[in-house]
Amino acid sequence: MDHVDFGRYLSQQRELRGMSREDISRVTKIPPSLVAALEEGQVERLPARVFILSYIRAYAHVIGLAPEEAVLRYEEVDKATPAPTPAALEQERRRRAYGVLTVVLLVLVLGVYAFLVATGKLARPFGG
Repeated sequence: MDHVDFGRYLSQQRELRGMSREDISRVTKIPPSLVAALEEGQVERLPARVFILSYIRAYAHVIGLAPEEAVLRYEEVDKATPAPTPAALEQERRRRAYGVLTVVLLVLVLGVYAFLVATGKLARPFGG
């Protein structure tokens, strides 16, 4: 069993009880996007583990499952999933850093361009 299987288990149990994702979200106050991520096994879209466990308990309680049993199922799945390697974590950190750097540079270039147009050193675009 993996995270996708666990999510499928939750959604099947919910559907057996005639509840929608919106019902779960409304009653538990878990954002709809996180209910979807939990049911689809998209761990990368979920918050820290402590929150996931709380969400699983609340979800299970609402649909009539034993909350601690649901948490134990999740923990079995989570233990079976290998932790990211230091190299993978470093690669993710660099990817994010490059993304932030790209945005900062883009904002800086647009700011300089706007300044030059505002001061009259560059012609206004579109003949304005």
